[in-house]
Amino acid sequence: MYFPPAGGGGVQRPLKLATHLPALGIETHVLAPDDPKWLHRDEDLQPPTQAFVHRARYLGPQARLPSEELYGLTGTERALTQARLAYRRVLLPDASVTWAPTAIPAAVRIVRRERIDAVITTSPPLSLNLIGAAVKRLTGIPWVADQRDSVVQNADRRFERTSVRMKEKALERVVRLVARNADAVVAVSEAIADEVRAFEPAGQVRVIPNGCDFDDFAGLEYRPDGRFRITHTGSFFGQRNPRAFLTALAESGLDDAVARFVGDFRSTDREWLEQLGLGDRLELIPYVPRRRALELQRDSEANLLLLPEAAGRGRVVPSGKIFEYLAAERPILAAVPPDGVAAGLVRETGAGVVVAPDDEQGLREALLGLHARWRAGRLEDGYLSDEQRHRLSRRTRVEELAELLWSLE
Repeated sequence: MYFPPAGGGGVQRPLKLATHLPALGIETHVLAPDDPKWLHRDEDLQPPTQAFVHRARYLGPQARLPSEELYGLTGTERALTQARLAYRRVLLPDASVTWAPTAIPAAVRIVRRERIDAVITTSPPLSLNLIGAAVKRLTGIPWVADQRDSVVQNADRRFERTSVRMKEKALERVVRLVARNADAVVAVSEAIADEVRAFEPAGQVRVIPNGCDFDDFAGLEYRPDGRFRITHTGSFFGQRNPRAFLTALAESGLDDAVARFVGDFRSTDREWLEQLGLGDRLELIPYVPRRRALELQRDSEANLLLLPEAAGRGRVVPSGKIFEYLAAERPILAAVPPDGVAAGLVRETGAGVVVAPDDEQGLREALLGLHARWRAGRLEDGYLSDEQRHRLSRRTRVEELAELLWSLE
């Protein structure tokens, strides 16, 4: 579902799979929507040159940010807006299920015409698994279900709502479908793999994490400009918010430090931060194409990773953003669960400092420490060893998937 010209973090894993698989001897065909109607477009993202890209019409609704559309509305106006947004909520298991009627016949035609040996679906959205199951049933070829996010457990959902509980049951039915029908399930983390294993899958389950796209940073340089710039790229949703970090920055007394937030920044957080009086120590930059986001990551004194506890989910499902930050090879301030997967990666690679996401004092001390190292000229590039670069690279991860595909013959 998420493929150029769509933009945002969910695009990279499908795009990089289609980029590297052909070089490993696997003829690769991509089926993507003509227009996924996603929140962001990135016209600078180029489809892979060695893969064949096919498009099937998507008739579903436009992606929305309900919290932003409802912000500040009251009374009748709020009720009318909620009614307009309700259409997406009643679609099960998610709004993208509306792509199935056009995607399934298109996929079957491609399988038969091109004599495809296996089909891979990559989700979210979870409804993409329905397409994979249908293609397997109609053609008989093996199906690999790639899961990039938690398949059932999501601490951001409001379970007190009847509609949310109904959706949760629909999600469980999809996961059972995956477990019973997929020839293999690939998960980006051990925790996601365990969720699938709980449903007693018939096929093998493998963990293939996201990886670092080091080549994407080629030609990008770090240029000191007299300020301590710490950059966060990505959107805020659910329980993710920048408040503890921004409070720490306000209390740090660092007049030459500036926090740059690139991407969607919620209106509620904008209103809240006005009380901090950060002035020019804060830059809010709207969504930018990925190349520009990488430029900002590389040209920073440090990069900020924010990952909440989220009822334990933040410990076991690391953000894909950490792999971009590792590839940028600038120090990382990781405001993440200290006993989680992301924290382990930062410590293992020596990439930066780990602080609990809500520890304002710890965040302040971490900022002061990084700032002091910068002043002393000790915030250096190149903290990854050659072995780490190889092990963490996206190509190495895709090689693991290729081995799995060959084993299905």
